[in-house]
Amino acid sequence: MTSWTVTPERPDSPVALALWRAYYTEVSDRWYLLHEGRRTDPAELEREVAARTGPELAPPTGRLLIARYDGEPAGSAGVRLLDPATAELTRVFVREELRGRGGAPLLVAAAEGAARALGARRIVLDTRSDLVEARALYARLGYTETGPHNDDVYAEHWFRKELALT
Repeated sequence: MTSWTVTPERPDSPVALALWRAYYTEVSDRWYLLHEGRRTDPAELEREVAARTGPELAPPTGRLLIARYDGEPAGSAGVRLLDPATAELTRVFVREELRGRGGAPLLVAAAEGAARALGARRIVLDTRSDLVEARALYARLGYTETGPHNDDVYAEHWFRKELALT
């Protein structure tokens, strides 16, 4: 029997760093292939991973969650408070070979729970147009597309969801 678990993890842990390397490789390669017909330069990728170690996803104002499939690291999701009532969902990722097995909705639900525990009443996120699977996932999970909440140069779509009290 196969199973998913989701647990908090330090953003600077080896597991988190390995998953972020996989995440950045995929989203960066997709962007460069679409816009420049090339893959990400390995040195550029390493600079990005080193520059974005995720301290904003550490307590007391953030959480990083790691999903494991049969005990093996399989994905991540992070939340961080933007203000006392609003959390941002970020770095939602499931390894490609494990997609379609329920991990992404489980991670997002756990991230929503972590946002509630931080005191948030709503959660926001941004994504790109080419990440159609992510946009479909967020819509399926009750997120509504809204106007921009940030000025990230790669953001093309912004979503929001009110968090029900539990």
